[in-house]
Amino acid sequence: MVRIDRVLSGLPSDIVTTDQDIISGYTTDFRRQYHGSTFALLRPRTTEEVQQIVRACAAHRVGLVPQGGNTSYCTGATPSNNGDELVLSLERMTTPREIDAANLSVTVDAGMILSELQELAASADLMLPLVLGSQQSCRIGGNLSTNAGGVNVVRYGVARDLVLGLEVVLPDGSLYSELSPLRKNNAGYDVKQLFLGAEGTLGVITGVSLKLARKPRQIVTAFVAIRDISGLTSIFNQTQVETGEAILSFEYISGSSLQLILRTNSNLRHPLENSSEHYLLLEVATASPTLNLEDTVSAMLARFFENNLIIDATIAASESQRAELWYLRENIPEAEVLNGGSLKHDIAVRVSRLPAFIESATAIVKREADDAILSVYGHVGDGNVHFNVVPPPSSKKTGFKERFEREISPKIYDLAFKMGGTFSAEYGIGRVKLDLLRQYGATGKIELMRVLKEALDPLLIMNPGKVVPRR
Repeated sequence: MVRIDRVLSGLPSDIVTTDQDIISGYTTDFRRQYHGSTFALLRPRTTEEVQQIVRACAAHRVGLVPQGGNTSYCTGATPSNNGDELVLSLERMTTPREIDAANLSVTVDAGMILSELQELAASADLMLPLVLGSQQSCRIGGNLSTNAGGVNVVRYGVARDLVLGLEVVLPDGSLYSELSPLRKNNAGYDVKQLFLGAEGTLGVITGVSLKLARKPRQIVTAFVAIRDISGLTSIFNQTQVETGEAILSFEYISGSSLQLILRTNSNLRHPLENSSEHYLLLEVATASPTLNLEDTVSAMLARFFENNLIIDATIAASESQRAELWYLRENIPEAEVLNGGSLKHDIAVRVSRLPAFIESATAIVKREADDAILSVYGHVGDGNVHFNVVPPPSSKKTGFKERFEREISPKIYDLAFKMGGTFSAEYGIGRVKLDLLRQYGATGKIELMRVLKEALDPLLIMNPGKVVPRR
């Protein structure tokens, strides 16, 4: 406590909160599975105040936990329960710094909420391609710190692919600032990439310049029942070709996931007459006002039907219908929560191996826990599948989850590893996946991460205990 008191004594009082009723919202992870503690919450308003905080923590060797919207699934933004760390929230740093429509770029504070950043881009008749289920609460600094994915990865890439420039407060309080939104800058190492996906363990992202895209003039959204999952990759590849690579999103939804959300909300209806075990929600878009995408998609779906690849499909006829289709995809996680929560497996394999992984992993669960409810959905275009398991209603949920995680989850991770995949497609490592990183991390990667961590943060004060396994 003495060290923490010394840190706080040198900071502006109006950025320090010690009221535990307020602080409690910042010390529990998004999934409410881990409860940490902290004596104080720090909410700076400027980059200079972040520097002041970090310098004070470095001087007194106090751990600092950067936090954006606190939406991490891996407790990456949650302090330990020792009470010896401080939480730094960027929620007050929400200033737009520049939008350059002709350059298709925007520069903002890292605390801006993602949906507000999307609105800022829209005000210039442009689009920020990063689209996530948590966009009403997550903040862009956290998105970059976890290298977020989302539903538009197939065309625009993950968060790091959108970054043009970055501003970061380093662990000694000094500033790395390379915010200019240049499309080409080959002046030495691409240092900013170190901080993307580092989950705040190498510094605090305080500002960012991002690529924008032209706002679509046409969007065609279709919900499709496919005959067999083995045709998934073929449908994806043919859609890419026939639409001229105009795919925005290509989402897989299992029949069990769809039934889960339909049972949860009686106001929802099945969008198709014919049911299947496998569905797609696909969306194509263009900035061109003249290309006729709807005719292209309609003709393509007709060919899929003739070739026995799909059994039913519908195209949204209005924005409200489009929203209804997306609601079914985006609210699967909420349906899981309402049914007792889920064990999450954030898997990625090659796109070409995605159908085989889903089939094989499903067989493992049916063999080992045939009463479990599978909730499988994900992003076909980047090979990321959320292979989630919901406890059966009759089981003791806590006991089921513990047994499954101990005995069956390792078999799912082993399968992904044998197929050349990963256990962490887009959620990151945080605290909860350190053991998985030790087991499945790329050869030499952990040691290289330790070298980088110790070089930039020799006092080990930045988000202690996260991402980098201890020796």
